[in-house]
Amino acid sequence: MKVLVFGATGMVGQGVLRECLLDPDVEQVQTVGRSPTGIHHPKLRELAHRDLSHYADIEAELSGFDACFFSLGVSSAGMKAEDYERITYGLTMAAAETLCRLNPQMTFFYVSGAGTDSTERGRSMWARVKGKTENALLRLPFAAAYMFRPGLIVPMHGERPKAAVYQAFYSVLKPLLFLLRRLFPNHVLTTEEIGRAMLMVARYGYPKHILEIGDIHAVPQTSRARL
Repeated sequence: MKVLVFGATGMVGQGVLRECLLDPDVEQVQTVGRSPTGIHHPKLRELAHRDLSHYADIEAELSGFDACFFSLGVSSAGMKAEDYERITYGLTMAAAETLCRLNPQMTFFYVSGAGTDSTERGRSMWARVKGKTENALLRLPFAAAYMFRPGLIVPMHGERPKAAVYQAFYSVLKPLLFLLRRLFPNHVLTTEEIGRAMLMVARYGYPKHILEIGDIHAVPQTSRARL
């Protein structure tokens, strides 16, 4: 597979990128983002692009890919609704609409979140916007599109969130997250599990297009059953 990774400098994106680089079935990995990851690997190519709302000038470098793992996003904390929607919905759809046109055979993965509101009518602003984004992605004519909805995430291999507030959160609570992982394994995911699950679904598909935490846990068993 040849894959694109958006948001590779974020915590989930770092985990997904790591799994892609380790996977022998992945021939090429290209990241797209404003800043480089700092990682050097024979399979990795990094495409620096400042304006993530427009891709016309780099379309030639976005063709020929089999899958896209999109984990670009921001926290809604302290944000106005219109600013959060501009980033969460606007930037996601700008990339997805371009990629769908250039790669109709592509499988697209979107990292959403537990509690996302598919009805788009709930009280939580972030959940409505995430739901709107998911629904719009599922309407695009990709070969397939999957929405991943993780909840609590444990970074396994040194991954770190970009936002300072989340860096502090994980620095203080990381030992607790590992404890929660042991006590409630079906409610906590690791960055490694998310990345591996995405790659398995890219290969074998999955019966559902919106994957909650339990579905993400079940991907390995479901994939083996499809072999």
